[in-house]
Amino acid sequence: MTEILSDEAVAFVADLNRRFRPRRNELLQARATRRAEIAAGATLGFLAETADIRAAEWSAPPAPADLRDRRVEITGPTERKMTINALNSGAKVWLADLEDANTPHWSNVVDGQQNLYDAIRRTITLTTEKKTYELNGGPYPTIVMRPRGWHLDERHLPVDGEPAVGALVDFGLYFFHNAAELISRGSGPYFYLPKMESHKEAELWNDVFTYAQEKTGVPVGTIRATVLIETIPAAFEMEEILYALRPHISGLNAGRWDYLFSIIKYFRDNPTMILPDRAAVTMTAPFMRAYSELLVSTCHRRGAFAMGGMAAFIPSRRDPAVNEVALTKVREDKEREAGDGFDGSWVAHPDLVPVCREIFDRVLGDKPNQVDKKRPDVAVDAGDLLHVAGTGGAVTRAGLHNNVNVALQYLEAWLRGNGAVAIHNLMEDAATAEISRSQVWQWIHNGVKLEDGTPITAELVGRIEDEELAKIRETIGDEAWTAGRYDDARKLFERVALADDFADFLTTAAYDSID
Repeated sequence: MTEILSDEAVAFVADLNRRFRPRRNELLQARATRRAEIAAGATLGFLAETADIRAAEWSAPPAPADLRDRRVEITGPTERKMTINALNSGAKVWLADLEDANTPHWSNVVDGQQNLYDAIRRTITLTTEKKTYELNGGPYPTIVMRPRGWHLDERHLPVDGEPAVGALVDFGLYFFHNAAELISRGSGPYFYLPKMESHKEAELWNDVFTYAQEKTGVPVGTIRATVLIETIPAAFEMEEILYALRPHISGLNAGRWDYLFSIIKYFRDNPTMILPDRAAVTMTAPFMRAYSELLVSTCHRRGAFAMGGMAAFIPSRRDPAVNEVALTKVREDKEREAGDGFDGSWVAHPDLVPVCREIFDRVLGDKPNQVDKKRPDVAVDAGDLLHVAGTGGAVTRAGLHNNVNVALQYLEAWLRGNGAVAIHNLMEDAATAEISRSQVWQWIHNGVKLEDGTPITAELVGRIEDEELAKIRETIGDEAWTAGRYDDARKLFERVALADDFADFLTTAAYDSID
């Protein structure tokens, strides 16, 4: 910890906060204002004031050598064992996640930085009672680090008496310690940027990057960023976000789970925008097709990479039948992405790396990417992006039970410091937990009924909580139950799913409950 939190590193982070925290605060207020306007009846659409950017001819900078081939990317937290497994996975890129697959327990924040420090220098090992984990000799994936979103604070590193900006803590420590080392190894400081809602927020990141590079003597443009398009307002500003981040932009990613959460959150009080069971909302839904195809066509028009979404399936060691069904769905998903023109895609488990790679190998051949696939056939308007009503599917009792079960199990693990949790053979992180709890809130507050006509109420959800927690206790046993935080998880779930007001992020609501 002493090495990561050196006086020089902390001073660098403090400098970033003094310069950029006021703008961050203004942008968060702008988010709230925009959302209030939507609630009052305003419509989302492509911005008239930036039409000239969309009409002009410009392009993203050429990618550095180790970011040109991104056909399969593995994602995961920076926990030490998972860091080693990710580096040994055979993927082209590792998304080293300090955001949704991590929890902001201070030990996780600092240990994650230490693990990245060791991983970059190839010195990382781990010895447990059962096994020694070490690097397998490579080749290793390119590391792309994801910091926290703009909305999260970090109280453990105050600056001038106020919490620091979590994103600037994560970025600042990583860049300060590793930029020169990465460059010396033929790579560079690369980032995935989450949760943005506007190109103004991208402009702020661009200014942070420029300042950090100038202050440390790193050539401007060495940093490269891939932006997750995972909020509904950002879907209307894809070109502007790419433009705002020149010369640092690498591409965009279809962050499908947070995108669904954002739609629920943004239109939570609009009864015409009710989503069915989470399992019924696939990438073939019309509004999701519009979003993903617009992302590919936008990126490739500008010479940037289009990255596909997460395959969250966790293979079972004991149930081949489960694997067969799930792997068929994974293959269909990746084949659709490769066929649509995506340059690569995400997986959550090392066993899925060869599955994804095989599919993209077949489409790419000897090419590192398919940026040359421009998709001039794509024509998406605002109505297409907002056509939630065309999804089909229903709100079912099974779907409600699943949302409650997943949210409770995830929140209990989150409170104990685990941000990536295998539940029902799926890797759940904060984004999928957000969908689960926000759907419950939306269904209650819009008077939605189950398929048998039963109205969804807080009382019904409370009874389902009782049932699901009883099942969990029976499954794990009394000892594990007593050692867990299930009572706290229930209280947190009810705060973010059953309260009259809507908590913008469960992670913000939960932050005061952890060390």
